[in-house]
Amino acid sequence: MKNRKLLSLLLPVAAITSFILFNACKDGGPTTNKETPTATTPIAGGGAGLKLPSGFSAAVIAEKLGGTREIAVTQQGNIYVKLSRAKNGKGILFLQQEGDKATVKNSFGTFGGTGVFVKNGYLYASSDEEVFRFKLNDKNEVINPDQPEKIVTGLISRREHEPKAITLDNDGNLYVNIGAYSNSCQVDDRKKGSPGRKGCPILDSAGGIWQFKADKLNQHYGDGVRYATGLRNVVGMDWNQQNNQLFVMQHGRDQLHDLYPDLYTVQQSAILPAECMYALKKGDNAGWPYMYYDQEQHKKILAPEYGGDGKKEGGQDAIDPVAAFPGHLAPNGLLFYTGDQFPEKYKNGAFIAFHGSWNRAPEPQAGYFVVFQPFKDGKPAGEWEIFADGFSGSAANTASGRAEHRPCGLAQGPDGSLYVTDDSQGTIYKITYKK
Repeated sequence: MKNRKLLSLLLPVAAITSFILFNACKDGGPTTNKETPTATTPIAGGGAGLKLPSGFSAAVIAEKLGGTREIAVTQQGNIYVKLSRAKNGKGILFLQQEGDKATVKNSFGTFGGTGVFVKNGYLYASSDEEVFRFKLNDKNEVINPDQPEKIVTGLISRREHEPKAITLDNDGNLYVNIGAYSNSCQVDDRKKGSPGRKGCPILDSAGGIWQFKADKLNQHYGDGVRYATGLRNVVGMDWNQQNNQLFVMQHGRDQLHDLYPDLYTVQQSAILPAECMYALKKGDNAGWPYMYYDQEQHKKILAPEYGGDGKKEGGQDAIDPVAAFPGHLAPNGLLFYTGDQFPEKYKNGAFIAFHGSWNRAPEPQAGYFVVFQPFKDGKPAGEWEIFADGFSGSAANTASGRAEHRPCGLAQGPDGSLYVTDDSQGTIYKITYKK
């Protein structure tokens, strides 16, 4: 197997963004990029400081909004966006579009958080501990912004992986991520050489996706169903309409070299483990913390906290990812594109917003882009590619981790445009296509 990606991490910073941050190895399992992108690499230009494929353009339609996380666009083209922290006492913004600009018309909801979703006449929104909904009128405008209904209360929030991403299916169910409040379930979290906790008790109440009824008020955490387990943390999640199934993007574990320097080099730790896409069914187990997916070996590997050495396979009872991406890129947004504006190749494929890394040092940091993963018949098919790049501002900003903008949320407009939020400076981008 060619270790092109591993070797590339030793290249000068200027070469990295044009060569290998976009690579992964050939694989008979989960989809990965096999070669250096050429024609599919974003070209210079595209507007708003972004690099996009030919025919696409981007506009900054709003900026300096605060920590904009998930976003929802209504059939009327209006926008709801969630703020990670309440700004002026309000955590949800309502914007109206006029041309290539969107203006804040209202703000409401006293809670910060991550999730926002429009479905069946309601706006759903999450804090780190609760999920609310607001009734919408026939123009998809909130009727009583000061009177939200509580759907779920008492969700665990323990100062690590606390954001509650949400999505809904077509059968009246709400799905909520409950992130694990740990890196790898060690006895002493993130302490060098500390062993893993037997039977990882965190999985009893976190580290998975919980299912609730979307129309039942005042449900408590304990009323939910643990839909899937073994997921360290999920922010990007979406319901795939082609196969009627939940897909999620997991944030992989950190610090393989820091915690086990005798087993992993700094270069290995910078690219492992993979950031994985999972297609979930009720009862699935993705294997955290006992294993991780190695996109170089194309195997599920036993975690070092549980006796692994970087080569021993693990996760025999865990599902395989359906796609794998380089480590530590932090996938924060997932959207299945169902519009007609973009070329046919994008139809029903997945866009993923990578927030960017913090823990690849002393190797250069990476990410801060939106990628596209082709799908066919509801499954990943073919190589993923960089779709929108340039959010960080420069190659030097990317390598240092000092990105000007960090992609977070994704939404599709009624005309098929793609919207991207940035939770660093509160920018909203609108990406369109014209032949």
